Amino acid sequence: MWNNFKTTVLLAGLTGVLLAAGDLWAGRQGMTIALVLAAVMNLGSYFFSDKIAIASSGAQPISREENPRIYQIVERLAGKANIPVPKIYLIPTESPNAFATGRNPRHASVAVTQGILELCNDQEIEGVLAHELGHVHNRDILISAVVATVAGAITYLAQMVMWAEMFGGFGGGGSGRDNEGGIFSALAMMILAPLAAILIQLAISRSREYEADSTGARITGNPQGLASALNKIEQWSKRVPMRVSPSTAHLYCAQPLTSGQVFSSLFSTHPPIEKRIQRLLNGTY
Repeated sequence: MWNNFKTTVLLAGLTGVLLAAGDLWAGRQGMTIALVLAAVMNLGSYFFSDKIAIASSGAQPISREENPRIYQIVERLAGKANIPVPKIYLIPTESPNAFATGRNPRHASVAVTQGILELCNDQEIEGVLAHELGHVHNRDILISAVVATVAGAITYLAQMVMWAEMFGGFGGGGSGRDNEGGIFSALAMMILAPLAAILIQLAISRSREYEADSTGARITGNPQGLASALNKIEQWSKRVPMRVSPSTAHLYCAQPLTSGQVFSSLFSTHPPIEKRIQRLLNGTY
């Protein structure tokens, strides 16, 4: 229920941002258009945010014949977690990582990178996938996918408004206001909207990672597997970084690199891996 409430708040926030932007560039007419756009985006965020996340990662579906190892692991863990077996995808990158997405356990997907399959042994892969299925079991995946869509939409909207105001606006100022100061307001949106999107991720992601670690450890009964995998992921990712959009970074098991790393430590969407490992090994998860 709490995650559903947060999802509703996020979608309402997206509606508010779109309405404000519509009023900024075209007054009441712009707000009407923005309201229609908000309705479309809210429906899209709910029903298609998982597909957007999968597509943005470059993941491709894999069959049992292509990788029976990963199917056996996922099916065994899903049985232990008492959830339906999710769809399985492969991300063609050497950097080790994984994520889960979907709107509920019946419509869930997990994606693993080629790198994690090559780097980790079965116990470590079980630990990572149990963490991801922990997100599914805890029903975190809907809000994660919606946040990715909302953050991406806010960032895109900020860019759209900035360029529109720099080149004269969309609707010619339907409310009768001139464009004085328009560039400054557009630049403010360009700076503040992505920051707001990052803060949304920060607000929901860090505690959820600890909870998924805990759920995953209980599913496998082997917290050392995830701890060992996290250590390998951290070390290997420094050699083969995985660069993703800031709007989807919170989906992954471990924090990947994002564009614009100036404030990477401040705006990390995950707890430090060393703290996660310590909690797992100390049994304080």
